[in-house]
Order: sequence, then structure tokens, then C-alpha cells
Amino acid sequence: MAFDNESIFEKELISVLSQYGWEKDIIKNPTEEDLLKNWANILFINNREIDRLNNQPLTASEMLQILEQINSLRTPIKLNGFINGKTVSIKRDNPKDKLHFGKEISLKIYDRMEIAAGSSKYQIVSQPNFKTPGILNDRRGDLMLLINGMPVIHIELKKSGIPVSQAANQIEKYSREGAFRGIFSLIQIFVAMTPEESLYFSNPGEDNKFNPNFYFHWADFNNEPINDWKEFTAKLLSIPMAHQLIGFYTVADNTDGLLKVMRSYQYYAAYAISDKVSKTDWTARNNLGGYVWHTTGSGKTMTSFKSAQLIATSKDAD
Repeated sequence: MAFDNESIFEKELISVLSQYGWEKDIIKNPTEEDLLKNWANILFINNREIDRLNNQPLTASEMLQILEQINSLRTPIKLNGFINGKTVSIKRDNPKDKLHFGKEISLKIYDRMEIAAGSSKYQIVSQPNFKTPGILNDRRGDLMLLINGMPVIHIELKKSGIPVSQAANQIEKYSREGAFRGIFSLIQIFVAMTPEESLYFSNPGEDNKFNPNFYFHWADFNNEPINDWKEFTAKLLSIPMAHQLIGFYTVADNTDGLLKVMRSYQYYAAYAISDKVSKTDWTARNNLGGYVWHTTGSGKTMTSFKSAQLIATSKDAD
């Protein structure tokens, strides 16, 4: 399906996302301040019990404490650890919370195991506003996906006939201009999309080490690329897949300090390995396990690491 108008393409994409687990109530044209208020509301709902927020909302200065922690981390690799760390600590300054006033409390922010369940909330943002220091006009993105109020996936669109590289270039330009700072630095994955082709890649952070060699097409189990925008959305951006993508299929690589995201064939391999382990009766006699065969250059280090992590997380191994 071709789109000669980018706005119509955006509306259709929102409609499809809403069919795959994302909320139908769209947050339109928000500023960073608007998104911080939205996040504060979600944090309150998810942490209102007596041993956390004691049914008293977060103050603006308490949200500023969280934002300062985000700003101090700076890099996507550290921010990935922040998101997947499950909780964030603040010092309560809301005087209405007499039980915790002046004390440190811990707030739940994200649980990669709570997929489409528990306190997980999935929101779509249309046309977010970015402050760009030193540039006359602020920038406006296309779409952003929030999990529990945190922007974790950003999407730039181009209409039919425009190369997908131009959407990727738009993301790179916004990054160089300083758009992805503050709460927007939590973005883990970028998506460049046209009706005919889509790419996904990890956020390199303020250093802007964008590398087109790591801009990936999603593919099916047989490694056939999925180019159609609607099928790409259904396979990669749907819930639960988008939640799993952030929680399980990104890798904070300390060897080069970069956040990395798995290729589709790595995802299928890691899932198949962990699934095989979980379904094996390890008490059976003569069940000695097996081996995994990799070709050179297939990304076996990341695949093996993620496979082991999935197996350990599912309690199928120590």
C-alpha cells in the first residue's frame, strides 16, 4: 500500500499499532514537560502502596531527581541498565507523605517479565516536540512509543518513493542537534520507516556514532526480509515483541561502550535455544545436552550471551 502523504501514513501506522497492544488514546504534540507529567502519573499509579508513595503523588522536584539521574548516566548503555534495573530511588519531599518525608524510597519503573500484564502500560506519542539548544526552531518527531511512561522507541517516517535512508538521516540529524536529551535520552531503539522498507537500530547516544552497517531489516524465521510496513509493525513493534525487544534483545556491550540490538536471526536462534532447554527433561537418563553450531561472523557472542541470559531468567539453569 503506497502513501503519497506522510501524515496519512502516520495515522495508518497509529491505527495498526493500536491493534497490536498499544493504547488507542494518543498523546499528541507533547513537550518534554508533558511527558514528565505523564510519567509521574504512571509512576504514582504503579507505586501508590504504603511502602512506596503512600498514596501521595510525586512532586515536580521528585521527578527532577529522576531526570538528574538520567542526565548523569548519559550513555544508552548505562540507561539500558537504568531501565532494566526495575527500580529508581528518590528522596521524598512531598510533605503530605508524612511516613516517608525526607527518606529515600524505591519506585518500580519497568519489569521485562511483566509483558502485557501487571503494571505495564503502552502508549503512542504523535509529533513529540524536541528542544534543540542553539537552533532557532525546536524540532518535531513523528512517532514515539512509551513503556510505563518512558520513551524507548522512536520512529521517523517518509512517504512512498522516498528512500528509507532519508528517514534514518532525519534521526541522525535530530541526534546531532541535541534532540534526544533529558527524558528522550531513554530511547533505546530507532526505527526508520517507509511504506516499502523499514530499518531498526540502537541509539548510539550523544557521541552520535551512527553506523549504517548496524541498521537492520527485520526478517522472518527463514531470514527473508520483511519490507512491508504493516507486517514489520506486526512482527517487531507489536506487544509483546516491543517489550521483549527492550528487555531481552538489546545488549549493553561494555567492550566498546555501545548499546546493541539483535538481528532477527539472532533473536530466532536465542529463542529456539532457550525454548529447547525449557522443554527438555533434564532428569532423563543419558540426556547429556547438546551443542549449538555457528558460522563465522554470525554474531555468535551476542547470541550465546542472550541465550544464556534467557535460560537463566526462566530458571531453567543456575
